[in-house]
Amino acid sequence: MKYADAVLSGEKSFEVRKNDRGFKPGDEIVFIVVNDSGYQIGDAARHPLNGIAYRINYVLDDFEGLAQKYVALAISKVDE
Repeated sequence: MKYADAVLSGEKSFEVRKNDRGFKPGDEIVFIVVNDSGYQIGDAARHPLNGIAYRINYVLDDFEGLAQKYVALAISKVDE
């Protein structure tokens, strides 16, 4: 959950994701925090980042340092 903590604090302003949704600037992502096993239980289920929307500001794709079909997303919290 260290990555979720870093997003919530503002220290981490990017996400690396498989581009299985055709991400583009202006899209929003909503976080669901999971534990290292990939399950939303215990502290992960209660994490304050759960359900918080972030806007995608920039999509880095087709970059040599990223695995095939992965993108780096610059994100910022959506003000409500």
